[in-house]
Amino acid sequence: MEKSEHYAGDVLFYFDQRPLERSLYEALEARMEEAFPDAAVKVQKSQISFYARHLFGAASLPVRRKKSWPEHCLLVTFGLSHRVEHPRIAVAVEPYPNRWTHHVVVSAPEEIDGQLMDWLREAHDFALVK
Repeated sequence: MEKSEHYAGDVLFYFDQRPLERSLYEALEARMEEAFPDAAVKVQKSQISFYARHLFGAASLPVRRKKSWPEHCLLVTFGLSHRVEHPRIAVAVEPYPNRWTHHVVVSAPEEIDGQLMDWLREAHDFALVK
């Protein structure tokens, strides 16, 4: 996966004082690197973004936490042409016609499972053709 020379330090800075969330991200990153070796990853102020031709996924710390969400969690985001109806989808919005952004709350490494990776794979493929 393509990363900047400052990537490791940027990740540490992004998750400063949040070691549990950083470990969740590291588990996600390992799965993303395995699934999308040609993708690029970029640490930004509000999220860590994954790109194919376009942005297809992201990981972030929740800014507006719902009361039902765990105290320590990571928000995994992906974009598709359609809405996915599933209990794991915490929030889904349509910022543009036929562009749905989905957010999944991840609070344990085992939640970075085949289902989540399938959604990210679909988002990756969508990013290549949109």
